[in-house]
Amino acid sequence: MIDSDPTSLPSTSAPAFPPVAPGAEKTTLKSETRRIPIPPHRMTPLKKDWVNIFGPLTEILGLQVRMNVQRRCVEARTSKHTKDIGALQKGADFVKAYALGFDVNDAIALLRLDDLYLDTFEIKDVKTLHGDHLSRAIGRIAGQDGKTKFTIENASRTRIVLADTKIHIMGSFQNIKVARDAIVSLILGSPPGKVYAGLRTVSSRMRQRAI
Repeated sequence: MIDSDPTSLPSTSAPAFPPVAPGAEKTTLKSETRRIPIPPHRMTPLKKDWVNIFGPLTEILGLQVRMNVQRRCVEARTSKHTKDIGALQKGADFVKAYALGFDVNDAIALLRLDDLYLDTFEIKDVKTLHGDHLSRAIGRIAGQDGKTKFTIENASRTRIVLADTKIHIMGSFQNIKVARDAIVSLILGSPPGKVYAGLRTVSSRMRQRAI
């Protein structure tokens, strides 16, 4: 026979927990390390700009940073001063942007803004070109004294690095698409005047949306 004594049944009242300490919700981050390789041609500029590079990483993100000359890489790790869980990834993107050829003042925007990205593609991804045809395509993208590249940068609010046949673009998702479309048109043989007209139309639309 089942015992139906009400006193033997477990209590259904809510359990009583002690109050949570004020700083308990801030969980301490486990120490993580990231190693960012630096190409040989960027080692000398890195040494010159080192103060401007490790300063933001330590002050803004609270990371511990060092340059490993033998391995040709920058090593970063989280510390007790690191508050943001994504700080290490942001720091790695910042150093990677500098390694790709971007200026320190442009790359530092990756630390301050959340919606900036890096995009890389090669000319052969768009069209297979060889010899003089490839050289002319690179020349069309750069323009005389870099005029075409600067125009695309200013119209699309991006930063562009031409590294031989590779093209690196830094900006917001929508702006990268605008710059990439303009560069692809130049690679495929469109005259710069036609690309400028398209950029003017797109930039005027972007200004209207901003208003």
